[in-house]
Formats: sequence, structure tokens, C-alpha cells
Amino acid sequence: MPDASLVGSGVLPSILDRSRTREGFADADALTATIDRAIHAERLGFHRFWVAEHHGVPGIASGAPPVLLAAIGARTSRIRLGSGGVMLPNHQPFVVAEQFAMLEALYPGRVDAGLGRSLGFTEPVRAALRSGAADTFADDLTELRGYLAGTGPVTVRPAVPPPPIYVLATGQGLKVAAEAGLPVVVGGPILQGDGTALDAYRRHFRPTEDNPAPTVIVSLDITIADTAEKARELVLSEAWALAQSRRTGEFPPLTKPSNIDLDAAPARMRDRVEKSLSAGLHGTPDMVATQLDRLIERTGADEILASTSTYDRQALYDADAALMTLFQASLSS
Repeated sequence: MPDASLVGSGVLPSILDRSRTREGFADADALTATIDRAIHAERLGFHRFWVAEHHGVPGIASGAPPVLLAAIGARTSRIRLGSGGVMLPNHQPFVVAEQFAMLEALYPGRVDAGLGRSLGFTEPVRAALRSGAADTFADDLTELRGYLAGTGPVTVRPAVPPPPIYVLATGQGLKVAAEAGLPVVVGGPILQGDGTALDAYRRHFRPTEDNPAPTVIVSLDITIADTAEKARELVLSEAWALAQSRRTGEFPPLTKPSNIDLDAAPARMRDRVEKSLSAGLHGTPDMVATQLDRLIERTGADEILASTSTYDRQALYDADAALMTLFQASLSS
């Protein structure tokens, strides 16, 4: 690893697990694997462990983050737990406030409410969720914060200190978060941009008592293996699934890398796979450390939220352990 590494400069390491399903395994196995990974992450010393919300997606078993977080909280004792995230357009803010108040009561001081504004993946899913077309995220966020703070028109029970709120942000979400004085979680197109969106978030951030300064959490796939070739093989399953979803409109379970014949795929599919591979970080520990240094320097990230998925679960555990090693200097300083 480079001598002057930003990986060891106080940036916190965390994990986002999307409960990815795998060919040949039941969906329930994905949820059990998420709980097991959270236990492993706590033992390694990761700061947070977040879970996702996706509905009607064959490749993801997690549709109810608060339920899954309750199960994880019962099997862990220290690591912070949160949602990456609960999608407010799919829910009544009061119900979300009740769910996170209950989690905070069960696991005090450990719960984060990560909130997003995405709708369901397909039209039938959006219809099943009763998702409206109007963008009411800013108003819903204000309403939710009022319930958690005890200032809303209805009292949320149990009465507990409000858990921290984070906004999963795109361009518009960054503006909402800045005006509300809330931390943000960014990925995808924001990371591929020139940095102006994050600059604007920091410039327009309105400090609050709970959040006196802007906070940026960067989320992306990070996969470490003994060789660059092995790391690429591990991330191929996720890249292949994403490319398949662009073609079919359905995000599939992970398949074994050995079952993927990339050379035989149409050129458009190969291009999509390569684009997906380039969006994350993968390679040997030294390679990933260098890539992380550049990412942290470019984004000013306060925290890295690794959203890694692999078909091989043991390889995923090993990748998590290797990533934590890169941050050990930061945590011990």
C-alpha cells in the first residue's frame, strides 16, 4: 500500500449489503447470509452495516429493511445498523418513524435512518406499492423528521431520542439534504461527475445542532483478492446481472462466474459489463488502496460504504477482511 495513503486518514469503513440472491439457493438463504455477514463485519470492526429496500426483484431478497435490521440487531452488539435505504415514496412517513423509533428503542444509539426517493423498479411494482408520480420527498422528509423529533401532530411511540437521518442523494436529493442540513450517501452518476454536485451540497449546507457540518458517505462496490484476475472474476457476477437487467428489465440472481461466457455475449452486453466493472474498485490490496486514495481525495468522502456482492460468500468475507485491513491505520490513530 502507498506510504502516504488517504485510506489511513480517518475515513470510516462501512458495508451496505443488498441481500443478493444466488442461483441454486433459496431467497431465504440470502437473508441468513446478510445476518451472518453483519456478525462478521462487527468482528472485523466496521463502523456501520446497512441493508437495502428493493421490491419484486428476483436478485434481491430484502424488501423490508426495518424487519431485517431487527434480526441483525439481535445478533450483534456494537456495529451501527441502518437502511440504505428506506424509500419514502413507498411509505407513510409516520409508519417509517414508528419503525425506526422501535429499532432505536431495541438497539439504542446504534440505529441510522437512511432515506431515499426512488420508486419501484417496474410499473407493476410501483402500482403494487401505490407509489404516486408526484415528487413529495422533501415534504415527506420534513414530516418524518417532525415525528421523530416529537414535534409532529401525532406522537410516535416508543418515545426515544431520534436516530440520525441520512439522505441517499442524486442531484435533487443533494439539494434537499443541503437545505435540511443532513448527511448524504452518494454513488453512481455523482461519483462519475466532475465534483460540482458535491461542491454545491457543501456550499449550500445549512448547519444544524445535530449536523454542524456537511457529511459525505460514498457508496460503491469494492472487491479485493490476491490477484487482479481473481478480483475481476469475483465482480463479474454482479456486472453480468446488471447488464442483464438493462437488456431484460429484470435484475437476476447472481450466477457463478464460471457459467458466464462473456466472449460469446453480444457486443452491447460486453460493453455494459465492462462499464459496470469500471464503476467499482477491484484488484489486489495495493491496487484498491491506490484507487481508494484517489476516490477519497476527489470526493472528500468522510466514509466509504462498500456495497460489494460476490457469488462466492467466502470470497466476500475475505474481501471484507482485506478492505478493513486497509483502514486499520485510520481506526487505530
